[in-house]
Amino acid sequence: MKCNDRAGWSSDLPRFQTTPASIIRGNLEAFVREAGARQIRAWDDSIPVLQEEAGEILSAFKGAEDYTAILEYQLPMELRRPDVIVLADGVIVVLELKGKFEPSQADIDQTAAYARDLRCYHQECHDRPVLAICVPMRANGYLFEKQGIHVAGPDYLDQLILSFRSKQGRSGPKAESFLDESAYRPLPTLVQSARELFNSGKIRNIHRAHAATEPAVESLVAIVHEAARTCSRHLVLLSGVPGAGKTLVGLRIVHADFLDDLAVERVGRKPSSPAVFLSGNGPLVEVLQYELRSAGGGGTTFIRGVMPYLQRYIPRPELVPPEHVIVFDEAQRAFDSAMILEKHAHLAGFEGSKSEPDLIIEIADRIPDWCVVVGLIGSGQEIHVGEEGGIGQWKTALENSGKSDEWTVHCPPGMVPHMAGPRVELRQKSTLNLDTELRFHLAPRIHEFVAKLLGGAAVETLKEIAQDLEAGGYHLRISRSMEVAKAYLHERYSDHPEARYGLLASSKDRDLLRFGVPNDFQSTKNVKVGPWYGDDEGAAGNRSCRHLIQAVTEFSAQGLELDGVLLAWGTDFMRTGGRWSNARARGYMKGKMVKDPFQLRVNAYRVLLTRGRDGTIVFVPPLYELDETWNYLVDSGFRDLQNSVF
Repeated sequence: MKCNDRAGWSSDLPRFQTTPASIIRGNLEAFVREAGARQIRAWDDSIPVLQEEAGEILSAFKGAEDYTAILEYQLPMELRRPDVIVLADGVIVVLELKGKFEPSQADIDQTAAYARDLRCYHQECHDRPVLAICVPMRANGYLFEKQGIHVAGPDYLDQLILSFRSKQGRSGPKAESFLDESAYRPLPTLVQSARELFNSGKIRNIHRAHAATEPAVESLVAIVHEAARTCSRHLVLLSGVPGAGKTLVGLRIVHADFLDDLAVERVGRKPSSPAVFLSGNGPLVEVLQYELRSAGGGGTTFIRGVMPYLQRYIPRPELVPPEHVIVFDEAQRAFDSAMILEKHAHLAGFEGSKSEPDLIIEIADRIPDWCVVVGLIGSGQEIHVGEEGGIGQWKTALENSGKSDEWTVHCPPGMVPHMAGPRVELRQKSTLNLDTELRFHLAPRIHEFVAKLLGGAAVETLKEIAQDLEAGGYHLRISRSMEVAKAYLHERYSDHPEARYGLLASSKDRDLLRFGVPNDFQSTKNVKVGPWYGDDEGAAGNRSCRHLIQAVTEFSAQGLELDGVLLAWGTDFMRTGGRWSNARARGYMKGKMVKDPFQLRVNAYRVLLTRGRDGTIVFVPPLYELDETWNYLVDSGFRDLQNSVF
């Protein structure tokens, strides 16, 4: 069978084995039109070898006549292509070919990513084993297994593939169903999801991600309908671990079609925008608006900053917002009254002792008939001064409302102690807590690992979790050489031009600058985060994160994500005498009302350690002060890139 629109070659094993190699290579060239001379030489070298191995498989096992060989399968909605996929006896085998004697760590991690993504997002792989082989084409025999990835020379492929045969007697899948366009639905990044939602009104349905978030969406939809039906006011607090999809749930609610039908007429017509998504996260707003700028209005119709919204309505009490639904992202980080007073006391309406929750509820009270305020709540991510007031501010805001008796609070059980009170009607719903970490390709326990690491847990405990993460396709790497760390990332994503990887560092470190990490205030201030997160490597201006030149700190990373993170570890948070210390951190400016600077450092590193979807590579500068930190991270499960993979 010739190439189709999803692969350069797909056929049963006998046809692949007997077709002249030049014809197969011609099909691959026609499919991969951008292939250069190096790629064509690689095909010329590898196709005859693969055909020889196919012949040995067919000779050893008659049932292999039904096996399928797929070359250069382009993953739907992506540009990546695994070199070879074999559908064999209910088992999917992924081969990644490398023209080397031995593979690098990046080669192995790249191979692991293909297997992980097929397991997670391909409907034909959900209940079938997906096995991966990294094949250094110049090697011979079976080399080793590392992180669940087999490494073997091409001469050993026949034995290895036959050893994978399903013990359960499971057949398939058929090539037609495997190559179907709808069979593979990768988890989009936040930016991709926003773009899809804006352009099509919906986000692609990822079965496992859908199962994790849909109960929360259904609860929110029911509360919105109740509010409209009973002309009542509701505050909904939706909590979740980092990367669980809180922001995506909020975006889905804001852009739900049914809101148009529930909206109440104002001055003879219904509002054109019955909901608004607000975020105090400036970089998140800037990135999404940059990506959606082609939609008009600079992307502001999709997401708006909190302060511009407050500055429009608070000084003008006669203004009534058109929205019925207000979604407030990262509501646990809302500014307290002291910070509002410090920043905005010169504006009318901001003079009193009111927090951001007070101001949001004040605006919501103006909305006629009904309204719903949704607060999206993360944990342990308060990194700005003035954000330490926590979710209790929302309870106080309702108690201060002139319409407090009209409000009902909905929250998960864990928030009941923070919100319960004699003046608040409270309903608890377990569906309002998201505990599945979608950001990390459904790999479990990354949030647990980071929490325990920053809590100084025993290395034995951390190493066990790290091994579990590795098995799920999430990689923790480390190096004392910036060059080695950068080279790893460039090689790891060499097959994936859409991937985003970048350099992160703490804002309070004072030593990284001399190691080539521009985390000083002036350098990070000049980073345009829209292009940094959004631009391809070849875009004008060289502003893409993929260049690993500009660094962003926790303030420009929170709420956003990358595929891979290069985290430069600073001396502002290091191990000293068996404990974490922030003694060398740059201080806060005089007059800043900081309640717990150590906790802000913990939260900053929690953010920095949970931005990478595929994994985190830590660069620890070669300073003796950081030796204990290095040893703790290595002993906890971060793998040294400068050690051989053997």
